[in-house]
Amino acid sequence: MHRVIIPVDFSETSLNAARFTARMLAGKKDAVALLYNNYESEGDHDVVVGYQESLKKEFLANGVESVEYENEMGGDLIENIARLAHTSRATLIVMGITGKSEVRQAMFGSNTLKLVDKNLLPVMIIPPDAVYKGINNVVFTSDFKDVEATTPAALISSVLEIFNPMLHIVNVNKEHYVSLTEEIEKEKAIFREMFKALKTEFYFLTMNDFYEAVDNFVKDYNIDVLVTIPKHQSNAVSLFKSTHTKRLAYHSRIPILAAHE
Repeated sequence: MHRVIIPVDFSETSLNAARFTARMLAGKKDAVALLYNNYESEGDHDVVVGYQESLKKEFLANGVESVEYENEMGGDLIENIARLAHTSRATLIVMGITGKSEVRQAMFGSNTLKLVDKNLLPVMIIPPDAVYKGINNVVFTSDFKDVEATTPAALISSVLEIFNPMLHIVNVNKEHYVSLTEEIEKEKAIFREMFKALKTEFYFLTMNDFYEAVDNFVKDYNIDVLVTIPKHQSNAVSLFKSTHTKRLAYHSRIPILAAHE
C-alpha cells in the first residue's frame, strides 16, 4: 500500500497541491492519501479538523479510494513530517512551491526545499496553477556514470509504479557521436535492469545547452513529471534556484519529483 503525505496549511498553494494529488490518486486502489496539518495553538484544533474533514470529502468525491488525516500542535514542521513519514511508512510527500504572498512564498517554498534536503523519501513539488492531465510520461536525466551507485531506483520505482508511466531516460552530451561508447552501453543495460518493471526508452542528445535540451524534450514528448536527484544539500538548494527549474516550476506546470541517491 502506497501512503502519500500531503502537508496542508489551507493556503492557496497547499490546496492546489492537495487537489492535484486527489486527481493523481483517483482510482488508485493501492494508494492512501494522508492529509497533514501542523497548527499553532489549541484554539486552532477544531477549525483544522473541520477543514481536514471538508478536504477529505473532496478527495473521496474525486475518486480517491482511501483518505486519512493527521494533525498536531507545535513542534518543527519538517521534523514532524519526518516522523510521520517514518511511522506511516510513506512512499511519497507532495507539496506546493509558492504561497499566496511573498512572505507565504518564502515560508512554504523554504519548507518544501527543506523536505527535499531532509532526504526522507521522494518529494513531489507541484508548481503553481498545475493542472493534472495524467502521469503517462516521465523524464529522468542522467550523466550515465556509475548509475547503479548514484540512482535511487527503488525510491523512484516505488512512486512511478503507482502510475505505470513510460520512463524516458535522457542523456545530454555535446560529445555524442554516431555510436555510443562501450561504457554508456554498459550503464544503459544497468538502467534497463534497475527499471525493468517499467517501460523505458533511452535518448542521447547531442547539444551544448543541457537546460535547453531538457526543456525541448519536455515539450516534444508531452512530459508530465521531471525526476531529479539532488546530490546533497547545497546542490539541492542550487538546483531549485536554477533558471531552468524555475522555468519548469512556474511556467511549464510540470511537477518535479526529487529523490536522493
